[in-house]
Amino acid sequence: MSVLKIKKLKKDARVPFRATPGSAGMDLYACIDEAITIAPHEIKLIPTGIAIALESAEYVAYLYARSGLAIKHGIAPANCVGVIDSDYRGEVCVGLVNQTNEPFTIEPEERIAQMVISPVVLPEIEVVDELDDTERGVGGFGSTGR
Repeated sequence: MSVLKIKKLKKDARVPFRATPGSAGMDLYACIDEAITIAPHEIKLIPTGIAIALESAEYVAYLYARSGLAIKHGIAPANCVGVIDSDYRGEVCVGLVNQTNEPFTIEPEERIAQMVISPVVLPEIEVVDELDDTERGVGGFGSTGR
């Protein structure tokens, strides 16, 4: 992928930014006029003020937690990982959940998530009567050990 097109939907929106040259994710910023408090175990949708255009259906944008918010404050995307499909052109928003027993306040222009652009495999679907055998077989959760 050579270019990620970003449209600022609000004049004060911040363009996603890689904190270091080795960063895989680009920080996304809260584009809000005033602070938003997320009560314990509550989910709030936080706008970023941007829309994106991925080059083709061969790419996807994933929205992940910022480790500082998640580990230090218990604030993370409510759906674990957000998925932005290549044909979506609306505002990028992040649903954040407060996983703690204390309120947490998101400030304007605060970094709220990180966006990673990845290739997508688009396989053809084939319905079959049998699947090949493996050593694990149908062993589910915990079947390979702790």
